[in-house]
Formats: sequence, structure tokens, C-alpha cells
Amino acid sequence: MKETIERFKKQYFPEVSNQDWNSWHWQLKNRFVQPNSLKKVFNLSATEWSAINSTQCRLPISITPYYAAVIQATQESRILQKTVIPDEEEFVRMPDESIDPLIEKEYSPVPNIVHRYPNRVLFLTTQNCAVYCRYCTRSRMVGDDEYHITPEQWQEGINYIKNHTEIHDVIVSGGDPLYLTDGKIEGILSQLRQIKHVQIIRLGTKIPITLPQRITDEWVEMLRRFHPVYLSLHVIHPSEITEEVKISLAKLADAGIVMGSQTVLLRGINDQPEILVDLMEKLLCCRVRPYALFICDPVVGSLRFRTTLQTGLTLIEHLRKNLSGYGVPQLIVDPPGGKVALSPSSIISRNKGGYVLKNGCGEEIYYSESSLA
Repeated sequence: MKETIERFKKQYFPEVSNQDWNSWHWQLKNRFVQPNSLKKVFNLSATEWSAINSTQCRLPISITPYYAAVIQATQESRILQKTVIPDEEEFVRMPDESIDPLIEKEYSPVPNIVHRYPNRVLFLTTQNCAVYCRYCTRSRMVGDDEYHITPEQWQEGINYIKNHTEIHDVIVSGGDPLYLTDGKIEGILSQLRQIKHVQIIRLGTKIPITLPQRITDEWVEMLRRFHPVYLSLHVIHPSEITEEVKISLAKLADAGIVMGSQTVLLRGINDQPEILVDLMEKLLCCRVRPYALFICDPVVGSLRFRTTLQTGLTLIEHLRKNLSGYGVPQLIVDPPGGKVALSPSSIISRNKGGYVLKNGCGEEIYYSESSLA
């Protein structure tokens, strides 16, 4: 992988120094966003090229040079390419799809605060991402200047959190909060840490995967001052776990940042058991706890990515048979009424003396409660 990424750099950026290539600022500045540059780098299908040039394409296109190299480097290049390049299928709207499938707007008492659950809030700090995923739940707002999130709105959100003492957990998200400068992130975290009832701060991000250069030593040292800090890492495929990503995740783990993965289950991308086993094992080796496997939300244009709940249940059962408990994430579906954790049925039957259960290998075993009757 490393050699292929280097070849990509030499082919498309021959004059760029290693210092610039490894700068997250350079990576952001040189993202592939225009149709002609995308066509130059990617082998585009007719329906992808049509979608790129269509006025129906609501969600912007943005791919860092590094992540473009990862897409080209892996044998599954078409797989990862589908997640960041639009296709005409994206313009198909199904009756059960919505621009706001989690009805976040209904739970937003002030701009960019989503308060769906009593003791925690989602704090949206930016509408920007380094790379835009085509299945994004917040495609209604990300990358759109109409939803530009200002420092004044940050302050309004912080004031809301400050005035609601029931809030113990704040998920800083977006867009991607790591898109912000060090100083802006530090300012937000500093104010949150001054609120006595805020116990946990989480950062929801994909940037360590699509832009690992962002995880600088200085940024990590700043972040560790605000413990306990958790990082929810959006990762979908084992090919994304490159040497560069491993180095960045090691910096975070060594600094005591607790990391859990959030993987969206995507049809034709990662819905095969061997792919998920490989991904979960690689995450564990990077000291990232597989936390959630999400059923893809029914956001407008997501039909090509969505799987059935049964697909998810079957895959979780396979993971249970092939991995330790540390490697098995929760299977979560997120309908408008709130998240639901799903699992294959482990209780087969019950009688007065106990239960017939199914173990991780699918075998029936008996658990006695006769002495408790």
C-alpha cells in the first residue's frame, strides 16, 4: 500500500515535497473537487460522470489526495470509490427516505444542538468535512454554505449545555470537527471542560482515516489536556487502515484518547463477513474498540447502500463466532424515535427450571435456574 501511495504522489503531484504531502493544510487545499480533475484520477463509469456534472448532485464532492491514493492502491478500488463519487442512483428517492431521517431538526432547541436523549447532546460545530461520503445522514447540510456554522452559534450551543445540568455527555460533531483549526477546537473543548456537569466529551470524526496527516503531535498534546476525551472513528473498510492511519491512531492511543469505531453497513462495500472480521481485527490491533455497526440511515439517495436488518443480524452472528467479545460491535438501527441495539436471538426457549440458550458457536446449551425457582 505504501509503495502504491508513493507512486500515486509521483504521478499526480511530482513537484510536491514530502513535507507538503504530509501537511494536512496542503491536503485540504489540493482536494479533488472539479469534474476534470476527478476524471483524470478516477476510472469513472458513465453514470458516475453524468452524476458529477448534474445539477441534481446536492452533496459536494471532495477527496483528499491521500484518500484518492488509498482508493487507487487497494484491489477494491471500485468499492471505496463508490462511497465518495456520486452516481445517478443517488438521484432516486424512495418513499421511506428523508433529507433528515433522524428528525434532528425536531430535537434542535438552538441552532446546531441536537438534544434527543436526556443526558447527552450532539454539538454540530462545522458543516465541512475533508471527504464527503455519499451515504451521509447529514447530506442536507454538510458542505453547504447556507448552513455555515459560526462562532456565535458555537457560543449559543455552549450556553445551552451550560444551562442544562442534566447533560453529562457532549458529542462534538458536524461535518467533521477535526476540519477546524487547532485553536478553534481548543476553544470549544476548553469551554466545555469548564462546565462542571459535562463529564464526557466525544469527537465524531472520519478525518484520521481520510486525512491522517491531521493528527499532529501538537494537536494530540492539546487534546489530552481535556480528558476524559473519547474519539468515535468513522471507518468502513479494512483497506482504510494504512500505515499512515496506524501511526496516527497510535499517537492518539498513547495519549490516552479512548477510541471506538462507528461503521456504517453498506451494501456491496462491507456487507461480507470476511471483510468485517478483517476490519474489526485491524481496529483492535490499533487499540480501537469496535463500538457500533450502523444500519445505513434512509437518507435521500441512499438506496444503493442500504441493507436489510437481517443482513446485519447475520453478520453480527458471524462476528460472534469468529471474534472475541472485544471485536464485536453493537448492531444499531436509528429510526426517528431513537437508537435501537439489535442482536441475534440467544434465548431459544424457557421453562420453570431455566433456559435453552444459543452460544456464540450457534450450539444449544442449557442454563439452570432451578435453585432460584
